[in-house]
Amino acid sequence: MAEEEGPPVELRQRKKPKSSENKESAKEEKISDIPIPERAPKHVLFQRFAKIFIGCLAAVTSGMMYALYLSAYHERKFWFSNRQELEREITFQGDSAIYYSYYKDMLKAPSFERGVYELTHNNKTVSLKTINAVQQMSLYPELIASVLYQATGSNEIIEPVYFYIGIVFGLQGIYVTALFVTSWLMSGTWLAGMLTVAWFIINRVDTTRIEYSIPLRENWALPYFACQIAALTGYLKSNLNTYGERFCYLLMSASTYTFMMMWEYSHYLLFLQAISLFLLDIFSVEQSDKMFVPHKENGHMLKFLEVKFGLNMTKNFTMNWLLCQESLQAPSQDFFLRLTQSSLLPFYILVLIICFLSMLQVIFRRINGKSLKETVTLEDGRIGERPEIIYHVIHTILLGSLAMVIEGLKYIWIPYVCMLAAFGVCSPELWMTLFKWLRLRTVHPILLALILSMAVPTIIGLSLWKEFFPRLMTELMELQEFYDPDTVELMTWIKRQAPVAAVFAGSPQLMGAIKLCTGWMVTSLPLYNDDDLLKRNENIYQIYSKRSAEDIYKILTSYKANYLIVEDAICNEVGPMRGCRVKDLLDIANGHMVCEEGDKLTYSKYGRFCHEVKINYSPYVNYFTRVYWNRSYFVYKINTVISFQS
Repeated sequence: MAEEEGPPVELRQRKKPKSSENKESAKEEKISDIPIPERAPKHVLFQRFAKIFIGCLAAVTSGMMYALYLSAYHERKFWFSNRQELEREITFQGDSAIYYSYYKDMLKAPSFERGVYELTHNNKTVSLKTINAVQQMSLYPELIASVLYQATGSNEIIEPVYFYIGIVFGLQGIYVTALFVTSWLMSGTWLAGMLTVAWFIINRVDTTRIEYSIPLRENWALPYFACQIAALTGYLKSNLNTYGERFCYLLMSASTYTFMMMWEYSHYLLFLQAISLFLLDIFSVEQSDKMFVPHKENGHMLKFLEVKFGLNMTKNFTMNWLLCQESLQAPSQDFFLRLTQSSLLPFYILVLIICFLSMLQVIFRRINGKSLKETVTLEDGRIGERPEIIYHVIHTILLGSLAMVIEGLKYIWIPYVCMLAAFGVCSPELWMTLFKWLRLRTVHPILLALILSMAVPTIIGLSLWKEFFPRLMTELMELQEFYDPDTVELMTWIKRQAPVAAVFAGSPQLMGAIKLCTGWMVTSLPLYNDDDLLKRNENIYQIYSKRSAEDIYKILTSYKANYLIVEDAICNEVGPMRGCRVKDLLDIANGHMVCEEGDKLTYSKYGRFCHEVKINYSPYVNYFTRVYWNRSYFVYKINTVISFQS
């Protein structure tokens, strides 16, 4: 029995060494799996370094060239260097004028600390109101720009306005560079970055508002958001090493924080991004410990969205006025036509469909309990298994859905359309995914995918160069002229004739220009993130309604206004969208016009104030005295002593 039991004992004893041998051999196999090329390591390292160096050089060069292009275009459009300071400042209209005016105030302050104090306890902008302008208007860009201007000694070299717009143009260069890098990271080739930049510039009308309103908050903020997207894309990649992951995480954190400082509406974008990351985590693909998004209460924005999506109805002037703004309408047919003519939209739809369907395959595999491969190779043709791809697909669908409702959001969506489309056509993995579905057998699919990933973007690039490059050169050669003599005359009169302590009332857009060009106090501002300012705007706009002279006088004096400015363009507005004119919206809000069937019409025995006050008869002349006028503006002094003699 002992002999019969011996062999099993011996076998058990032999399994252990065999097992250890297997472990050793497994280790050797694992070590041997590390991709050590047969060629000399120095040659491989040099090849990788050359690829990265050329790509980085192309990315930085693209950003610099775009910044120089914007500067040259701006100079040609406004003939900026040949203008006087007042004429230059008039080009900053609406809320842009407000932001730049505070930059000027910081430069005039005796010290940085004093300038910050005056902005955080500002009572020289809006009458009867002390505001923390830095917090309420996100003036951190102006604080940074003023510090840099003085600390670098630029005040001895360059004018303040050129330094300011130069920073913004430089940030747009960073924007383009970040999009370049994102597309490069996703596709593995910097050719995708070049195509991204080409599409971005060609579709400039839909990718940025920089040429119209330079100081806008989004022009400062979106470049940092693009940097955050690039860092997040790198962070989500599966083959990233520890040092690269740390770098991407730090860059992502820093750019997110800066983005939040620069723009008061940044949390809406970060909320959409959080949804994308949440869905990415649900769908499987990446365990990640991510951004809480701080909440700021914007009740008027929520009310606007309710009305916009038909969840509520209102006769409120402010809500209806916002709904009538062109930037908050659905995109026009011209928008889609422009994107199609530049070939961007067709390729974007193709790339999005392939990535989306591949992503759905991944989700169904997860639902069916199938595990995902740790490493996806080109032969697998599963582009939807890459976490960074899933994130971008979800994010672009969310942004695109909103852009289809509110055209103003196209400036956020279209840059990522450029990036995603360029990545797709330059990615062999995307073409391989398509060929796997088609079960291509006549030609080797990997070879064809590699060929198409080079040939398609090359053909697109050449066609874009041939069609659009001459147009861009023509734009730079044409010398345009910004001509607004009526506004220049108005600002000159205010600076020469109006008392320093005077307070002006009028449309918020004009008040922004007055604050910048003259420094005088105003009753309202073109800002829409403060309930009190919104109410002020609505009350001041009553000068274009059918209200009595006494009513308007009471409104204006309640804000301590000394001068009233009536704009002919608003008073006699004959816009194509009837019902969206300021006077129509006021009549609806005041019950002087029927908006919906069943509404009650309140008869007004008064004519429209902006017309009646020009006639100079009682009782209007008792309350208001005309002191200046030109073709566009009528300025009235608000009488402090009222005489009711006709």
